Amino acid sequence: MSESQVKVTNLDNGIRVVSDTMNSVESVSLGAWFGIGTRNESADVNGVAHLLEHMAFKGTNGRSAAAIAEEVEIVGGHLNAYTSREQTAYYAKLLKDDMSLGVDILSDILQNSIFAELELDRERNVVLQEIGQCADTPDDIIFDYFQSTAYPDQGLGRPVLGTGEIISKMSRDTVVKFINDNYGGEQMVFSAAGNICHDNLVDLVNSKFSSVSKKQIPALEPANYVGGDWRQHKNLEQVHLIIGFPGVTFYDPDFYAQQVLSMLLGGGMSSRLFQEVREKRGLVYSIYAFTSAYRDSGILGIYAGTGEKQIKELVPVVCDELLGIIESDLELEIERSKVQLCSGLLMSRETTSNRCEQMAQHLLVHGGIMTVEEIVEKVNQVDIISVKRVIKKLLATVPTLTALGPVSNLESYEKFCDRLK
Repeated sequence: MSESQVKVTNLDNGIRVVSDTMNSVESVSLGAWFGIGTRNESADVNGVAHLLEHMAFKGTNGRSAAAIAEEVEIVGGHLNAYTSREQTAYYAKLLKDDMSLGVDILSDILQNSIFAELELDRERNVVLQEIGQCADTPDDIIFDYFQSTAYPDQGLGRPVLGTGEIISKMSRDTVVKFINDNYGGEQMVFSAAGNICHDNLVDLVNSKFSSVSKKQIPALEPANYVGGDWRQHKNLEQVHLIIGFPGVTFYDPDFYAQQVLSMLLGGGMSSRLFQEVREKRGLVYSIYAFTSAYRDSGILGIYAGTGEKQIKELVPVVCDELLGIIESDLELEIERSKVQLCSGLLMSRETTSNRCEQMAQHLLVHGGIMTVEEIVEKVNQVDIISVKRVIKKLLATVPTLTALGPVSNLESYEKFCDRLK
């Protein structure tokens, strides 16, 4: 992010306002990001952060649920939100002349929502349908099973959507208490990118969010990666498999080396896993590597979907590819992976929504904005030594193996672990 375009202002109530001015576009993306998510829930109210996100659109003191949607869409904009394990976001995209409307609606839903019992009853049912849809989507639900196996009995391992049993009983008081306890100014970043004036944005946010106060929220339960084996037989066409290891945090010096390793392993059609597993052996349609970083933990994982017979060959091949990295000459693969990461970053900056989200996340995670040049420099500093250091650390840990589908031919967890020694 160019330093000449990005500006940050800290308001008295702790809210940080950040903007990236793009005079060549006609739109603006803006939103409120909170450093609050599923990890901030206790076990008995798992899913409240996500349910709250839904309820914020269901009516305020001055707007009905229909009016909220209509006011944004009548000017051609759109409004949305998401919840993750460490963040919740409420955001909009509109034409530049409608920025004040976007700020006004976001401030209204976050400060004046009434959480009517009738709307709560309806939205509980909507979330229960969402949970059901997720359960019926094996390449989606497997990630919840993986997370709960890697981080059992803790906030980081619980599903973002919650469970049907908890959601069906969740009261209005529970939702109201969660927002009152957690949505403070110091946990909030208001971010905007597009054809905007920073000073005008600051004035709007300062005025519209004046009732938000600073809050001391309870300390997060420390992450405790455990790992292990979870498998369930289900009558499906494919086995959905995730193999994972405890990775690094956002703040670890090897963060970018792990990103390069993930790209090298399964980040595209030229990656090791795609070439060996799909192109050469035809064992899968889909295989890829991914990373998840948190404030005090992280994950590097590999997802694959394969047939009941092919699972017997797939796992050994993946293990061999992981071990093979240690002895390989990685120079060309690392350079290609670094170029892919940097080009992806640069391409993502072509949209206002990506710029807006990136700035918010930088402030929430790092307390400041990292420029594109700084990120590219850190990626380019990754070398063979750092990548091999990361893979050796991963392989020395307790892995997580999760599988859903016709799993009878999946080898034992003990045999899988022995392959990685």
